Amino acid sequence: MPTEREIRELVTHVVDGLGMEPAEMPTANKTQLPPTTDAEGFDLAIGSDHGGYALKERLGYKLKQGGFTVHDVGTHAPESVDYPDFAHAVAQLVADGTCRTGIIVDGAGIGSAIAANKVPGVRAALCYDVSSARNSREHNHANVLTLGAGLIGDSLAWQIVQEWLDTPFGEGRHARRVDKITEIERLYSRKETG
Repeated sequence: MPTEREIRELVTHVVDGLGMEPAEMPTANKTQLPPTTDAEGFDLAIGSDHGGYALKERLGYKLKQGGFTVHDVGTHAPESVDYPDFAHAVAQLVADGTCRTGIIVDGAGIGSAIAANKVPGVRAALCYDVSSARNSREHNHANVLTLGAGLIGDSLAWQIVQEWLDTPFGEGRHARRVDKITEIERLYSRKETG
């Protein structure tokens, strides 16, 4: 059984193999992102199931290197687990305001998006390219990103994360539409409690 130090060294080696330098890391742009919890980045939740574990580890490492405060809810090993548990944990941290945004990685990204969107206040978007990442933030004010590790490569995943974090909400007509999404959520929340 490898030691924790050996695992960390291996993860660092793999991340370095992606060919990304710290200069390529996203930094919080104060004009685009909400007020931050620290000087460089903001709190971000990250989680995965076993299918997304390796990619989650690499993304989390690069985000920390870029100054983000990363709340890793797991999984912390490649053994089989249930994606809804980790999608829910990330979504909770975003919904309760602990984290500004969240990233969830599973095999396809679909199940985690569905699970996260059950949490009131969460707008999770499965993104599979840079355009969908930009659109989900600009048009839909997505606050949780889901990725399918089995469908996209590491380099594309990193490009998607960068674009997603760097894209501001478009406001205007988009705000009116996002408000309608929120009202639909409230309508069904009232029915359940009433």
